[in-house]
Amino acid sequence: MPKSTLPDNFDAWDPKLQKQIDALIELAAPAIREEDNRDLVRQLIVTSLKVEHSQLDRGDAKILSRAMRELRYGFRIFKDYKDRRKVTIFGSARTPKDHVEYKQALHFSKLLAKQGFMIITGAGPGIMQAGNQGAGKDNSFGINIKLPFEQAANEFIGKDPRFIDCRFFFTRKLMFLKSASAVAFFPGGFGTHDEAMETLTLVQTGKSDMMPLVFVDAPGGDYWKDWQKYMDKHLFKPGKVSPDDIHLYKITDSAEAAVKEIVQFYRNYHSMRFVKEQLVIRLHKAPSKSMLEELNVEFKDICVKGTIVSSPFYPEESDYRELPRISFQFNRMHYGRLRQLIDCLNND
Repeated sequence: MPKSTLPDNFDAWDPKLQKQIDALIELAAPAIREEDNRDLVRQLIVTSLKVEHSQLDRGDAKILSRAMRELRYGFRIFKDYKDRRKVTIFGSARTPKDHVEYKQALHFSKLLAKQGFMIITGAGPGIMQAGNQGAGKDNSFGINIKLPFEQAANEFIGKDPRFIDCRFFFTRKLMFLKSASAVAFFPGGFGTHDEAMETLTLVQTGKSDMMPLVFVDAPGGDYWKDWQKYMDKHLFKPGKVSPDDIHLYKITDSAEAAVKEIVQFYRNYHSMRFVKEQLVIRLHKAPSKSMLEELNVEFKDICVKGTIVSSPFYPEESDYRELPRISFQFNRMHYGRLRQLIDCLNND
């Protein structure tokens, strides 16, 4: 009988088996629990048992095993820095140290470090090295990818505790964006464009929280300006993306302007999350009455129903309860308009 037609009579949720799983979890439990993740760990173990019962191809099982190990290790490294804002930098690994684009990335990362931001790069040479060099080891992370050519850890992050080695691009990309409060793109090759388009897609579709995205040319350069011409001709003009999506990112040839874009974004805005149907935006300062009235007039089009209101924290929110917040029923479609709303709050 082919494997695909074998009856699946394995019950991973059998109470007797669950009792054994719970005993294993208790053996691994720390003396003091910061968070109770036992329900999720139980699901991870059950999934692993199902891998064996399903008799997946060994190659598929290897991918599952390696991906979980890479992500767990990466998340553990970032865990101790969760209260520091970080900026991910993408760009060419082939940019030489004496090139104007390298110097621009170096200057940009130095300015960010002075503002208290940490830098995440791909740990390699070129623009990645410039980012780690400018930020300094104490403010740097490096997420390396194992390649048969060109990719070796740069001297500014390679032996650091915040260096992470990955086999898979998809685990690496997840770590790049999950911990980032902003993303900067410098001129690069296929990889840089892949990362730029994926990041734009995630922010445009709400699969990533709203954050500033800056495309940084060298002073007087036209790399991203020419890219924008393509975007205008083939994406914006034919209607393949919304006209409002232009507000999701900024193109500049000034490191100072790029840093200002990032810092300004967090002037009042702190973070966001969905609670059931409500989008909750946490702020450093509560909006004035006139600002709320202005928001309800200007952004009525992105409210499914009801209005934008000041609100207390929801019971589902376990963090940042001390911050003021607004909430409304966002249509989860027009994220370019949502970015405009956040800009209004930052200018209040």
